[in-house]
Amino acid sequence: MRYLDLENWPRRQHFEMFNTFDYPHFNLTANVDITSLVALAKQTDAPFTVVVVHALARAANEIEEFRYRIRGEKVVVHEIVHPSFTILNDAELFSFCTVEYAPEFGEFHARAIERIAAVKLNPILEDGPGQDDLLFMTGIPWVSFTSMMHPIHMSPADSVPRIAWGKFFDDGGRKKMPVSVQAHHALMDGLHMGRYFMRLQELLDEM
Repeated sequence: MRYLDLENWPRRQHFEMFNTFDYPHFNLTANVDITSLVALAKQTDAPFTVVVVHALARAANEIEEFRYRIRGEKVVVHEIVHPSFTILNDAELFSFCTVEYAPEFGEFHARAIERIAAVKLNPILEDGPGQDDLLFMTGIPWVSFTSMMHPIHMSPADSVPRIAWGKFFDDGGRKKMPVSVQAHHALMDGLHMGRYFMRLQELLDEM
């Protein structure tokens, strides 16, 4: 972990401006091609949620702006950020499930399976006190949504990115899935979010 040099940051003026907004988050939703991802999930017999979460987290970890977090008047740059995603238990109540990120899927898969089983037995609705090296994620597998909004704390405004995925669908013989990304505008712009979607699609195509 390190602190960003705000004095020499080219986006300093943008940071200062958007950091004063009452609602500084912005959101972008787009469909991504997950044809190869669906095939991988079937081949490895891995839960679809785990495969999706890993791809979403990998793309975020490879783009520095997704690892920025606001702490008071400073900006922290984390070396790694970890997915904290929602899962449903047998009572149809959701719980937060945080899994330590690993670039290699096999390692992440093993961690996720163990953690999901534990959380289903003991639901959790909070993260570690002050922990911000996270990516908040959720799946809405019942709807191929075209937009999404997440609840956030406003005093001060939460700076952890939110990522959601929806129900996938057929499109000309390919599998497509909506992905929504919500982030603090003081830390990134549409350019960085666009790079996220581009990198995510590259990763999905390589599966």
